[in-house]
Amino acid sequence: MARDDNRGRRDRDESPEFADRLVAINRVSKTVKGGKRFGFAALVVVGDQKGRVGFGKGKAKEVPEAIRKATEQAKRQMIRVPLREGRTLHHDIEGRHGAGKVVMRTAPQGTGIIAGGPMRAVFEMLGVQDVVAKSVGSQNPYNMIRATLEGLQKVASPRSVAQRRGKKVADILPARNEAPAESSQVAEEA
Repeated sequence: MARDDNRGRRDRDESPEFADRLVAINRVSKTVKGGKRFGFAALVVVGDQKGRVGFGKGKAKEVPEAIRKATEQAKRQMIRVPLREGRTLHHDIEGRHGAGKVVMRTAPQGTGIIAGGPMRAVFEMLGVQDVVAKSVGSQNPYNMIRATLEGLQKVASPRSVAQRRGKKVADILPARNEAPAESSQVAEEA
């Protein structure tokens, strides 16, 4: 019986393969009676590059141990984000956390990831290939990542919106041929 339990645990750890990205490492100190004790704080983003991403932070006396702790925490706190065509977001979104505010927009194929520092790490680990993003406000990497993930949690796929409204996906999405025709008619009338 014990062998089965161990095998199950091992399978769960190995099942999906995750990529991780070290975003920031800080040297932190604690002042004690005899002087200062130095440690390290690590911020890591982890993802499967297929729509799941998470972040974690870890502190330890040595850098590798801090990174390991942060990676473990990130794997426990992963969120799933629906992606359009597996390469971009379904719609434009904003995310906020503290003084950090981020704006994320969908982009046509071939645009690439246009985003700064910590946001770029989140998108790369998520598997997004085309996105335009801007951080407004706090440049603190912790707040930027939290704001990005808060915004990504709001992404709704057309399938989930249709299911919530009790409609078909085709009823929600505009027909591709109709949109340009309507805009040209408006231009002619004006």
